[in-house]
Amino acid sequence: MKSNLLMNFTVDKETSTVNVKREFDASLANVWSAWTEPEILDQWWAPAPWKSKTKRMDFKTGGQRLYAMIGPQGEEHWALADFTSIDPKTNFKYLDAFCDSEGNLNHDFPRSNWDVSFSEQGTTTFVDIAIKHENLSDLEKMIEMGFKEGFTIAMEGLDKIFA
Repeated sequence: MKSNLLMNFTVDKETSTVNVKREFDASLANVWSAWTEPEILDQWWAPAPWKSKTKRMDFKTGGQRLYAMIGPQGEEHWALADFTSIDPKTNFKYLDAFCDSEGNLNHDFPRSNWDVSFSEQGTTTFVDIAIKHENLSDLEKMIEMGFKEGFTIAMEGLDKIFA
């Protein structure tokens, strides 16, 4: 089912930033929970048929989320989010990285800074995401890996939860 909800995906090459604006047919409280509680995150964060599995998550400034994306053949890609700031129901920021199952960083892949903002308009909630990379080649690597397509599928998985 294709979503009729707004999803803008833009790339700013000058600042090496991907900007995503996505509308959800849900309350701010529910959308915030879906982005910040591991039990809900794991239901949608990976693009189907992949699954997300959180090993540990401490959602606070200075905390981390260590999680795996698990493929249909059981392959695991681990990632780490280092939470750098949290403003409840409004915004949170984190530094993203690929790592192993213990959280040791994989330095072959660049880290990116995620800035995720939430705003409510009537019965819908907007999530504005800015994903900043150190340089343009890091950004291009992420796009080539299919980030836009995968993230779009994941957002539609979140729509199903709200439905």
